[in-house]
Amino acid sequence: MNISRKHFLRALGLGAIFGGLSPTSPLRSETLHQARVAVKGMKVKEIEIFHYDLPLIEPFTISIGTMYAANNVLVRIHTDSGIVGLGEVCPFTPITGDTQETCIAAARDIRTLVLGKDPLAIESIIKDFGAFVHTSPNTVAAFDMALYDILGKVASLPVYKLLGGDRRSFETDITVSLDTTEKMIGWAKEHASRGYKTIKIKVGTNPDVDVERLQAIREGIGPKVNIRIDANQGWTVPQAIYALKRMEPLRIQFVEQPVIRTDLAGMKRVREESPIPVMADESLFLPADAIQLIRTDACDYFNIKLTKSGGMLNAIKIAHIADAANIRCMMGCMLDSRLALTAAAHVVASNSNIIFADLDGNAEHTVDPVIGGMAVKEGMITLPEGPGLGLDIDPAFLRKQKKV
Repeated sequence: MNISRKHFLRALGLGAIFGGLSPTSPLRSETLHQARVAVKGMKVKEIEIFHYDLPLIEPFTISIGTMYAANNVLVRIHTDSGIVGLGEVCPFTPITGDTQETCIAAARDIRTLVLGKDPLAIESIIKDFGAFVHTSPNTVAAFDMALYDILGKVASLPVYKLLGGDRRSFETDITVSLDTTEKMIGWAKEHASRGYKTIKIKVGTNPDVDVERLQAIREGIGPKVNIRIDANQGWTVPQAIYALKRMEPLRIQFVEQPVIRTDLAGMKRVREESPIPVMADESLFLPADAIQLIRTDACDYFNIKLTKSGGMLNAIKIAHIADAANIRCMMGCMLDSRLALTAAAHVVASNSNIIFADLDGNAEHTVDPVIGGMAVKEGMITLPEGPGLGLDIDPAFLRKQKKV
């Protein structure tokens, strides 16, 4: 199809403007006809895959491993109408088990499944990915968000409005990774001084050390700043119960993934004995996991991540499953740039059951190549009003990245 993006969007825009005209109006008929033809015949023409390397300010450590760089992958989907969608893969090996190279290999295979398809048929395309949703949900998520970016641009709407949302601004926390107690206190105090009202502290080491650190951090930031903690599977069941009971006076909002992801019975026991609510993170990847967590009564909250769920489509499904079970959710992240973080923020803004946000992965980066996208000020995220995801990548930055 040979219609430029400029003329295509102009046709859609004029169609919206003249939507109130009489059905017999020649102008209305012509512009709407052009838009409908363009949408009906649109196909995926080309898909570019790039290394998307983002250095970290310093290593990022959790209880089960350390990341020394955000070696991500960028996916750029081109349609024959000139509309382009962007998506990001963020491998986090200690949790997802993948690397930049394994994600690139999966992206190459997935590319062959998407070329020539109707980019607006998102559910059909994701279904065609088959086992990739299980073996590389991270990579599927990048294609998913790029397709939603295209869908929003076709509709001339921000994705969150396209999904029926109206919450353009909301709060996010910011994370303190594992390090010496002195460094962790310093980072927490710095974040609080920048206006963040909620700080997430990594735990999951020796329970006594974790308790002492949290006590010191609470003293350092005072009683008004919220604290939530994340053990990343680092404790045994007895350790988790012991630590959480000792942490009760510190006013902790919730604990993420206190025990190994496969031990749902153990997580249920922790939940039953803990004075602090339990949130499932690594135990929750796909919608089927949400159902299993509900059946076993293993947690109080869900932590949804695009990288685990396989993208926005499945993230929304999980949020709806949780809502039906009266379980509230958080939208989390890995070491994503503001590209994937913005996609996640659109999901938050479109779903009232996602009441917490942990969208701070870019705070660890030394560079920010995203133009537009979500803005963060004093812990408050504000989404862009442009169509689609509302962002682009700095061409100068992208020229330095390897294309595969």
